[in-house]
Parts: sequence; C-alpha cells; structure tokens
Amino acid sequence: MAQLSDDCFAGAERLITTSEALDILAERILPIAGEESVPLRETAGRILAENVKSPVDVPPHDNSAVDGYAVYFGDLKREEQTTLVVGGRAAAGHPLGRPARRGEAIRIFTGAPMPHGPDTVLMQEDCLEADGHVTITPGIKRGANRRAAGEDVTAGQIVLNCGTRLRPQEIGLAAAVGRTELSVFQRVTAAVFSTGDEVAEPGRGLPAGKIYDSNRFMTITALERLGCVVEDLGILPDLPEEIEKSICMAAENHNVLVTSGGMSVGEEDHVGKAVSENGELHFWRLAIKPGRPISLGQVRASNCTAAFVGLPGNPVAAMVTFLLIGRPLILRLGGAVDIEPVAYRVPADFHHKKKKDRREFVRARLELDDDGIRRARKHGASGAG
Repeated sequence: MAQLSDDCFAGAERLITTSEALDILAERILPIAGEESVPLRETAGRILAENVKSPVDVPPHDNSAVDGYAVYFGDLKREEQTTLVVGGRAAAGHPLGRPARRGEAIRIFTGAPMPHGPDTVLMQEDCLEADGHVTITPGIKRGANRRAAGEDVTAGQIVLNCGTRLRPQEIGLAAAVGRTELSVFQRVTAAVFSTGDEVAEPGRGLPAGKIYDSNRFMTITALERLGCVVEDLGILPDLPEEIEKSICMAAENHNVLVTSGGMSVGEEDHVGKAVSENGELHFWRLAIKPGRPISLGQVRASNCTAAFVGLPGNPVAAMVTFLLIGRPLILRLGGAVDIEPVAYRVPADFHHKKKKDRREFVRARLELDDDGIRRARKHGASGAG
C-alpha cells in the first residue's frame, strides 16, 4: 500500500530555489525590442534606453550655499574682527555684474552666482551689518560656503544609465542637465486571464461552490503600476481547447501572458499543458511556501515569442509569486537592469519554524515599538488564500 502524505509540497521532482528561478529568467527572457523618445514629463516609471550624458556643469557657475556676504579671504584679519564696506548685491538670477573690489563685501543670497574675485562666503548669522558696513568675526576658513561649478555634475559625465527605472529624482536630474525628452524602452504589453470553473466575476451572483476572482484584479493593478499596457481577457473555463486557443491568440500581440490558476497537478489544470505544447515551460515549481506552483515559460506565436508566467490560484500565493517572479520578469522584458527583489533586515517579534529545503514567506506588518524601532509583527492569518 502506498504511503499517504499530508504535505502538499511533497513530490519526487526537485523544486528549484528562487535564486535559480531568477537565473533562469535572466538567461531565457530577453528585453523586448523597441525604443521611443518621450517628453520628460511623461517618463515616470519608464525604463531608460540610453545613457544620459550631461552637456553642462551642475551648478553651471560658482555660487553661494548660504545667505550672507561674499568676500576676499585675504581681506580678513586672522585674530580680530574685520569691517568691510557693503559694495553690492547678488541674488539668484541676478549676478553682481562686475568684479568685486578688494576691501568690499558683497551681500549675497543662496544660489546666487559668486562675484568675480571673492572666494569665501560668511553666513549672515555670523556677521553684523550697520550703516553700509559689515563686521565679521574671525575664524572662517578660505572657500567656506562656496559651491564650485560642476560640484554636483561635470560636463560630459554620465548621470543616468541605460536600464534605469525612472523615478521623480531621476527625472529631476535629467531636467537639471537640460533634457526635455528621454529615450525609453517601449511599454510591455500584457494579457491577463484567470482560469477555473470555480471562479466568478465580482459584481455578479455567487453560486454555491464558487469564489470571486480577486487575483485578476490584483495582477492587473500590479502590472499597470509597473507601466504595462494591460488587456483583461477575463475568466477562461476549464476547457483545454479554449485555454490553448486563448493562450495562442494572446501570444500574437502581447509581450507577456499572465494567468492565475491551472498550474498544479489536478486533472482540470490545463494551462501548463497548453504552454508546453505551444512553447516551453522553463520551470513550474519553486521550493517556497506559499506559491510552489509558479511557472515561467514562453509561448511561440507566428512571428514572435511571448513570455508566460503562471501564478498560483490562492491569492496570497499569487501575490508572493508575482513579487518574486512576475515583477522581475516585467522589469527584464522592459529593459531594466536591477530586477531582483530587495530584502531589508528588521527584527521580528515572533518565532517561525519552517520545513527544510524551502523558503517560507510569512505575512507580517511593520510597526514601531515603544523604542521607535520598526519590527515585523505576524499577521493573524497565515494561509495562502
């Protein structure tokens, strides 16, 4: 008599690790071809398709880092106060317009170009101005509070690398070097569908034995946040011919197909078979919990190949595996360089014992304790659904 097992992760075939899965992804999946020039204000979340080189120094001229007085350091007395006449004024966008004379101080404001000659700026808090003169306390260092031209960026320097996903700070940097457009990779096009006769469309009646389809909406939202152009193909019935037809049609005009459900070993799980017969499954089981039945593959079309990722049917497992595999896949297709998830170490206020040879993900939330330290606190629910 065969021995029964209550471990849903049992099986003779070796499960691969997440690191191995990401290596396979990087080896088998290539970025999609195609670049486009986009106005700077429309580049948020896009992936840069060029190295951005600055044509200018930033800042373009020496300027003051503070509000105060620009002086020649050589005019200052080392061990006693110095009094100088205030001979002019320089503000941001309004330079002095002439070389400063020896023996005078120039009233200057933050960001204003340094007048020709002075090499040091005194903070206004350290000075006393009266009757057109300013008295300066000794102890300032030569060059204090003066920002040199090119201190942040020098002309010819590469400031943004190809493959960078553009956030507000990168877009601001591009503007700072004078760019109004950037070359970015084209958006990834994705087709999303769920499978299973047990899945029902939200907003409709819920017959006995059915559940509402949450995974599809979660996946579409996650893809759109990554900048994808998404087509919702709805819910496919558990019919092999229908599933195969839909997968092949979607592969014709999408870069990636994302499904939920239909990838385990049940008799009604037809998605993996359809992908294998019309392309290749690179892997379909990971040594993780939740989310073991996550698959990555490719589907051949008439003139292209579409990437495929099959998420588990359980909602928590689907979210975990999307973050582990789906997100890196989309970033890889879109031309990004840094695609792997980033981990941050924090103290946990709970103990967790896991099984050998698998990586387990525990639902938790970050909370501040009484000492101001962020700790991971375990969520009340722990299942994959």
